[in-house]
Amino acid sequence: MRFTHTMTHAAPMAEVGAMLDDPAYRDEVIAAQGSLRGTASFGQEGDTVVVVVDQLQPADGIPGFAKKFVGDEINIVQREEWTAVDHADLHVTIPGKPGQMIGSIELVEDDGTTTETVEAEITVNIPLVGGKIEKLIGDLLRKALCAEEQVARDYLSR
Repeated sequence: MRFTHTMTHAAPMAEVGAMLDDPAYRDEVIAAQGSLRGTASFGQEGDTVVVVVDQLQPADGIPGFAKKFVGDEINIVQREEWTAVDHADLHVTIPGKPGQMIGSIELVEDDGTTTETVEAEITVNIPLVGGKIEKLIGDLLRKALCAEEQVARDYLSR
């Protein structure tokens, strides 16, 4: 399933980049997304900045057909590989589960406003219900990104 979500930040790209590199911002996002617990780590691999967000989400509200595959809690690992100030390769997994999300994050500045676009392909390799679970993941991801956008709005207004 193809997934696209755009967030608009009332700040130049340099400020948005600094925000995305701030561990305190990442911690605020993890909390706003309703995580039971989570961490954000930052590293460098050559010229690439690597951000890994590892969080545990409750499976509350997930339909029964999906819950039997994920259990009561969902461990989500998001890896961003920032190869440029305006581009990251994105890979999201649920360790031990048959699915992933692979895509990118793009930042574009126009007249002091930065647009952040997340594009990805969500795949769940489970016969019969894979498509339903992909749609569910897309809906959950959109909700998580809306929470992130609100945190970004608050963060950038300080």
